[in-house]
Amino acid sequence: MFKNYFRLLRSEFFGYERKDFQKDILAGMTVAAVALPLAIAFGVSSGVDASAGLITAIIAGAVIGGLSGGFYQISGPTGAMAAILMSIAATQGIQGVLLATFLAGIFLLLAGILKLGTLTSFIPAPVITGFTSGIAIIIALGQVDNLFGSTSHGENVLEKLMSYHESGFSVNPPALIMGLLVMLTMIFYPKKWAQKLPSSLFVIILATIVMIAFQVPVATVGEIPRTLISEHRLLLGDFSFTAFQKVLVSAISIALLGMVESLLCGASAGRMVNKPLDSNQELIAQGVGNLILPFFGGIPATAAIARTSVAIKSGAKTRLAGVIHAVILFLSMLAFGPIMSQIPMPALAGVLIITAWRMNEWATIKELVAKKYWASLLLFFVTMVSTVVFDLSIAIVIGIISGCIFFVAKSAAITISLETIDWQRMNLPSTSKLDDWTVVYISGPLFFMSAEKLKAVLEQLKAKEGVIFSMRGVPSIDLTALALFDEFQEQAEASGQQVVYTSMQPEVEKYMDHLWKQTRMTQHQTVAHALSELHQQYGLEKRL
Repeated sequence: MFKNYFRLLRSEFFGYERKDFQKDILAGMTVAAVALPLAIAFGVSSGVDASAGLITAIIAGAVIGGLSGGFYQISGPTGAMAAILMSIAATQGIQGVLLATFLAGIFLLLAGILKLGTLTSFIPAPVITGFTSGIAIIIALGQVDNLFGSTSHGENVLEKLMSYHESGFSVNPPALIMGLLVMLTMIFYPKKWAQKLPSSLFVIILATIVMIAFQVPVATVGEIPRTLISEHRLLLGDFSFTAFQKVLVSAISIALLGMVESLLCGASAGRMVNKPLDSNQELIAQGVGNLILPFFGGIPATAAIARTSVAIKSGAKTRLAGVIHAVILFLSMLAFGPIMSQIPMPALAGVLIITAWRMNEWATIKELVAKKYWASLLLFFVTMVSTVVFDLSIAIVIGIISGCIFFVAKSAAITISLETIDWQRMNLPSTSKLDDWTVVYISGPLFFMSAEKLKAVLEQLKAKEGVIFSMRGVPSIDLTALALFDEFQEQAEASGQQVVYTSMQPEVEKYMDHLWKQTRMTQHQTVAHALSELHQQYGLEKRL
């Protein structure tokens, strides 16, 4: 493990020069500008506070970035993580979130040591797309209170929305106007400006200036301590075994999300720079980082594609870019903490709603619709709804199970066509003795889900004088299909019907071999040769 890490460092810093360091500094500054408003927003939306988001971005940027499996990975708080932390904070409190983060760090570290970095490849793409869209919906709906200045209660987004029916829904006009202006500004923000000043940072600065200048009657972020050690940090001595049991499922959800989001981010970023991510090293880095974060008061961190792509586009050369971004965030917290405390909550809500909209993989969704991939679309919607209604771990399980069901159902589709023998096409003279022979072309796997269709065809063939099964397109066969052939063969022998099995794949031939040993079935061959031999049996001249 250590040898692999140092190998990555040697390869990364080989030939490192002053100009490379300058590029890392520039990239780190750019990423910090993007990360600052998002860290505050995700910290607040997670149910903890703004300082937790900043602490997470700083510690994760330095620790996880320094240990990462790819120099381009920038870790910190994310919208997806904030969405699931919301319900954990509501039920278990801040200390429950911190304890779950600690346990998730252990799970991620073990996953890296056990080299489980390839597990995400078993998750179907529509499941990931659906999960991302579900998280986006949760983030957007979670900002209703901050955007409208209303008040709700409940343990999750759905319960909070339902609470409006009981307690009523109030609107604070200044909050709504500010939030809408922030969203419109981000939507129409010029791309040329975004290269120098991210739209999210611009609108937060502008909204904060308006807040300080005019004392707009809206909620603000509140005090941001200028320290890396929060008063709401994890103290393991205060917990009992029961407390660990209560957050175990939540910790598994956090670990799953951390694994999926970090490795998918690394896979995408690795293609951008043509340097693949070391997935197991990345899991170790995520594990170590999330183990440490709770003791500072931070929330769970994962690699984030938004910050990672900014680092790459800004010319980052090594993992120092991530460390520099963390240092700049720390200095910003020390220098501008009192000003950050005046950031209006409606402005953060607007930033998060636009961020949620942009989280969706719109290109992929449009492609699924345009190309009418109905099974993938159904899987996408099932996962998306499950993510909103349940939580991450359940949604992923439902998505994977649904994907397996869809795959099996699709695999069960077989084609069986019946044709009379065309003697002219086979270059064989026609004969009335073979008029009642049928060739059966089968394509697809023969197993229990396709057994009914096979059984129906075999019923049609009982009255034929002879049958040729062409099985070149059958890749596999199970005991259910074998039993059907066995029964058909017994009836054929009893009635004097001739049966020929041709062109079988090696795997299918192996499983059919026991039928040959038990019956007088003709050995498999090509269709042409089988027909040729039949003509010889009837004393006809073979033309092939």
